[in-house]
Amino acid sequence: MTAVPAPIQAMIDATNAGDSDAFVAAFTDDGYLNDWGREFRGAAELRSWDSTDNIGKQSHFEAVSVDDHGDGEYVVVLTVSGNGFNGTGPMTFQVEGDKLSRMVITPH
Repeated sequence: MTAVPAPIQAMIDATNAGDSDAFVAAFTDDGYLNDWGREFRGAAELRSWDSTDNIGKQSHFEAVSVDDHGDGEYVVVLTVSGNGFNGTGPMTFQVEGDKLSRMVITPH
């Protein structure tokens, strides 16, 4: 498997550690998250989503595969477990420097 890029791994590690501050810090200031069409922008909205749909649900992520689409875009198949969504599916990330600028969760 291709190595998980550091900004994506930081988001995974923050989720798995239950560290909301580190989760938000993994994104750029204007970071964007789309969860099956629900959109969240910036630190306050990312923190809100995290508290209701991610760490707030005790989510745990495990990377299954990484596909580098070039220009900082990656599709990572993650296995998700916890008290919310459980299953395996793709998430699309845009990496800018050492941060995530975009995370898109789509139905599979």
